Amino acid sequence: MPDDQPSRQSPRGDTLRPGDRPSPPHPRTPARRTTTTLADISARLQPRDRVIAFLLSDHTALTTDQIAAVLFDSPITCGHRLYTLRRMDFINRVLRAHPNQPTQVYWVPGRLSARLVALARGETPPTPKAVALAADRVLSDRTRRHTIETNQFFIDLLVHSRSHPQSRLTRWWSEQQTTATFGRRIRPDGHGVWTTGHHHVGFWLEHDRGTEHHPRLRDKLEPYRRLRIDGGPDYTLLFSLPTRERERHFHHRLIDTAGRDHRIAAALATLTIATCARDRVNGHGPAGPIWRLVGNGGHRLRLADLPTTDEEPGPLNPGIPTPEHDPLHELT
Repeated sequence: MPDDQPSRQSPRGDTLRPGDRPSPPHPRTPARRTTTTLADISARLQPRDRVIAFLLSDHTALTTDQIAAVLFDSPITCGHRLYTLRRMDFINRVLRAHPNQPTQVYWVPGRLSARLVALARGETPPTPKAVALAADRVLSDRTRRHTIETNQFFIDLLVHSRSHPQSRLTRWWSEQQTTATFGRRIRPDGHGVWTTGHHHVGFWLEHDRGTEHHPRLRDKLEPYRRLRIDGGPDYTLLFSLPTRERERHFHHRLIDTAGRDHRIAAALATLTIATCARDRVNGHGPAGPIWRLVGNGGHRLRLADLPTTDEEPGPLNPGIPTPEHDPLHELT
C-alpha cells in the first residue's frame, strides 16, 4: 500500500508515516438520556409554576387569560412563561376550534407537572400515556365550555383578592373532588369558601347555562337537603343563572311549587339558596352585591354577607379551610 494511502484504521485526512501506529479508537460515548426529569428542571421552576401545576391538576384545563389574570401582571409575560413550561415538558396545551370564534388554547397538565403534583400529595405519578389520555379528553369533552365557565367563577374570586387582600378564596374544589369528598351524594359544579377576616362563607355552585328545564333545577335541591340533615355543612347553595328573566322565574316557581310539593318546602326550610343573573351583574364579579336570597325579596348581597359557616368538622363536614386548601398556598 503506498505511503500516502490512508489505512482503514486511520481517520480520513490523516496519513500514517512509516513506523507510526494507528491511533486507538475513541471510546464510545454513553447514550445521552433524552427524558427530562423534575430534577433537570428544578432550578428553573418558580413558585407560581407550581401553582399552575396544582390548578391544572385540580381543574383539568385553564385558558391563558385565566392563568394570566390570577398570577401575572401582563398577558404577554404569561404567554411566554406558559410556552417555556411547555418546552420543558412541564405543561401541555390543547387547541380547540369553536364556530365563528378564534381557536381557543386550553392549558392542561404535562408529564412533569402531573408527576410533581402526585409526588407532593403522596400519590403514584400517572404514566405518560395516562397524562396524554387526560389531554385528549379535554379535546373531545362536549361539556368543556361549561367547565371553563365554572372555572371562571372561581378565577374571578381569585382576581378580586388581588386588589382586595382582606378577602380570599381559601378553598376551591372541583366537581370531581367535591363529589368524591362527600361520598358521591351531591354533584355541584364546584365548592368554595370565601374568607373575609375570620368570617367564612362556604358555598356550593350550580352554574346554569339555560339548557335545563326548571323542574330539573328544583330537583337539584333534594341531595343537598339530605346531606345537610345527615350532618353535612350548612353551605349556601348558589345558582348562577344566565339572565334576570330566568332568575325571576326560578324564584317564582320555587315559592309556588313549595306550596304543593313537600320536598321543595322542606328544602327551602333547610337550605340557604341564593341566585345571581349573569346578564345584570353591572360590572360586579361574584364577590360583589349580586346575590339574591330565595324568600328575601329582591335585595342583593355581597358574597361575604351570606350566612357564615364556622362549623366543627365531621365525617360529612370538612370544617373551615386549612392552609393547604388555599389554591394559591404555594405562593406563601
